[in-house]
Order: sequence, then C-alpha cells, then structure tokens
Amino acid sequence: MNPAAAAIRRTTGLFILLCLVAQSAQAASRELPDFSRLVTLHGMAVVNISVTREVTPPGFLSDAQTPTVPGENSSPDFTRRYFEENPESTEENSLGSGFIISPDGYILTCAHVIDNARHILVRLSDRREMSARLVGSDRRSDVALLKIDATGLPAVVIGNSNKLHVGEWVLAIGSPFGFDSSATAGIVSAKGRTLPNENYVSFIQTDVPINPGNSGGPLFNLKGEVVGVNSQIYSGTGGFMGLSFAIPIDAAMKIGEQLRKEGRVRRGWLGVSLQEVSRALANAYGLNKPRGALVSDILPNSPAAKSDLRPGDIVLDFEGRPLARSTDLPPLVGLTAPGTRARFTVFRRNQGMQTVVITLGELREENTVRPPYRRENSDIHSRFGLALSEMTAAQQKYFDIDHGVTVAGVDDGPARDAGLRTGDVILEVDGRRVSDVSGLRRLLELVPNGRPAVLRIRRGMTTLFLALSTADTPSP
Repeated sequence: MNPAAAAIRRTTGLFILLCLVAQSAQAASRELPDFSRLVTLHGMAVVNISVTREVTPPGFLSDAQTPTVPGENSSPDFTRRYFEENPESTEENSLGSGFIISPDGYILTCAHVIDNARHILVRLSDRREMSARLVGSDRRSDVALLKIDATGLPAVVIGNSNKLHVGEWVLAIGSPFGFDSSATAGIVSAKGRTLPNENYVSFIQTDVPINPGNSGGPLFNLKGEVVGVNSQIYSGTGGFMGLSFAIPIDAAMKIGEQLRKEGRVRRGWLGVSLQEVSRALANAYGLNKPRGALVSDILPNSPAAKSDLRPGDIVLDFEGRPLARSTDLPPLVGLTAPGTRARFTVFRRNQGMQTVVITLGELREENTVRPPYRRENSDIHSRFGLALSEMTAAQQKYFDIDHGVTVAGVDDGPARDAGLRTGDVILEVDGRRVSDVSGLRRLLELVPNGRPAVLRIRRGMTTLFLALSTADTPSP
C-alpha cells in the first residue's frame, strides 16, 4: 500500500472514531436529564423561611428531630435546624424552606422548621419579605401550613407520589445553610420507608443531597410536579451522607387541608399493637410468604376491641390496599377520617381469610411506661433454654393481666433464636392460656416435634407473637 493510501485510511479511521465518540456523548447526554427548565419554571414558588425563637439553652446547634436508626458503629443524626445566632442574645434564628401551594399565599413546610416560633419571616424568590401566620402544625407527620397576605403568587404543581418509581430522577430546591434557591438532584432510592418513632409517615427515600436549611422544601419529579416535602436526613455529621427522606406529597396535602380547615389533624385510630410477620411466623400460620401486619394486642375499649378483630390475626389488606409490611398499616389508618367504617381482610390461624369491618376512632396522645422485672424462684426448662418464674401479684397488677409466666433467663437454644428476652411474660402457647410454670411446661410438651409453637408474650406494654422452634430438640 502506497503512503498516500495509508494516510487516507488512517484519516478515515480517525474520522469514524470521532463520529462514534460524538454519537456516544450525544446518547449519554440524552440519558441524563436537564433540570434547568424545571428550575426556571418552578423555582419561583420555593421560599426561604426564617424563624425567630427563644434560646433555651443558647449557644449551640440544636437537633430538629433525632429518632434513632439502628446501625453498627453509627451515630445517626437527622435533619438539623440551622441557627445563626448571637451568643449574647436570648433569641435565635433558624432557617428552612417551604413552597407556595396556592396563589393566595398558603405555604407548606415542615413542622420542625417553625417549632416554637415567635416570628416567621418568608422571603420570596423576588426577594420580597413577608411575615407569615402559622395556620397549623402537625408534629406526627412533620407538616406545617403557613399563610402570607399576598395574591397572584406563583404556585407549584402538585403531583402524585404514588406514581413514583425507584430509580426515577428527582430534584430538590431549597435553602441549605441559608443559600437561597439551591437545586440538587438524585434518584428515588426506595419508597414506603418507616423510620423509628415515625409511624404515621411512609417516607420517600432519595440520594438527593439535602442539608440543614433544605427542610420543608419541595421534591420535584421530571415533569416539574411536587412529589414530596424534604424532611429528614440520615447523618453522623449533621450534613448529607447519602440518605434523605421526604414526606409523600399526597399525605402532606391531606394534612395541610385539615390544618387549613380545622387548625389540627384528626387521625383514624384502630387501637392495636402490630408486629412484623417473620418467615418463621408465616410458616407457622401456613402463609406462602411473610406479609401483612400481625395484630399482637388489642387495647381495651378501642375500636378494634369492639369489632371481630382478634389478637393473632394477620391484616393483609386495608380498604382494598394490600399490606406488604406491618409498617404499611399505621399511615393508611392515620390518614383515614375518624368515624369511617373501614374494611380489613385478615388471615386467621386455622380459619383462613376473614373480612372485618371496624369503625375507626380518633387517635389521642399515648404515654409509654417501662414495666418492672423481678427474678425469683426460677425454673429451668432445658428443652428450649428457658428459665421461668411465676408472676407475682405486683406484676399481675402492673401489667393488668391475671395469668402468664415470666421469663427469668434465656440460654442458647430455640428460645433465644425465637427472640425471647429476660423479663418477657408468656401468655399463650398456640392460643392456649398459660396459667403457671407447670402449665406452660405441659403446653410446650404437647407441641409436636418439628412444628413451631406460636407464643403470645407481653414485653413491656407491648404484646407480641413469636415462633418457637421445636425441631431437633431433646425431650425434657
């Protein structure tokens, strides 16, 4: 091949390579979203919120909400209020975000942003500043509604958080650390997250960078619709570490509407204690897979107590909506108006599917109590690795129960594997009442070897069901 032909071939090959690179770059750019138009069109409805409150005590950065998330060697710390304060002053200023939901000045934000506020100042995107009135605040959901005296304001477009998909792109606009109109993007990491002490919100989890000051700001989808309210972050430093949580806009708008009409939120109340259905319990019940919410206890004089619902029932469906986990039920019941006749589909052991209709009550604040524990007259049941003792009269009065056996100790074995703990009170075995230690021994001996025994226990003020394995254990 002559030199001219070789040069032409090299030039042609280089040209083709450059074309392929250009096509690849164009394809990649088409796959990555451009948020600039969304920010331009909808960013004007996002506001900065400055709150003045008394300092008690002064001089430090205060946590907004700090529920504990279990994790090895972790120091969880959720969304913080961002304070710019004068150490010599008796007041502090905290910054947050919000967004306008109607042209006449209604603004949605987080309850912890305006908690204990003496004065609320809203700064609009055009730099106008207005005093805001607190219409209502709901700490259980961390939603608050504000009102400013203005008309013709730009309002966001409300979307449907139920239509969000994991992996979908989302955008947050807010004021992290006071930097107004900051936009950050990411994807939906998970849906239906329930955090400790947050039973009435099923969060949207994202990897959108959220920092103090973003709280209360909107979470947008690619259509420019608001699908969530940025509420909390999981962090060991106070800053973003990859996990952010947003309140679904469907729930936030329902709560905001109640706040606008009544100044408070009225939640449906069932009056039950729930627990997760483990694989062992699913096998013991005869379910094909773990799902639903297991009713571990029913409170006296509650709506559930006045119905056909029973402890041990597994709720699989609420008003036509299937329940994958026990944490799915409280948000659904809470957002249902008190007085509603709600239909539940439950699985009852040895009876199969049942339909139960319950008229929901109204949720009230509850007090939690830690019960005492006394260890005396322990009796070892070596088959399961249990140390047992009779309940004292004081314990029965405290727990308000007239039967049961106290777990005085747990050794290695089936009892520990089942999750039994020292201080638990065993109330039933396979639906049969436990009267005393000898009665419990007899009931456990009746359980066929290899079939799990379903124990109903009291732990503190909570009642649980546990599956105790009888496989490969020696006879007593």
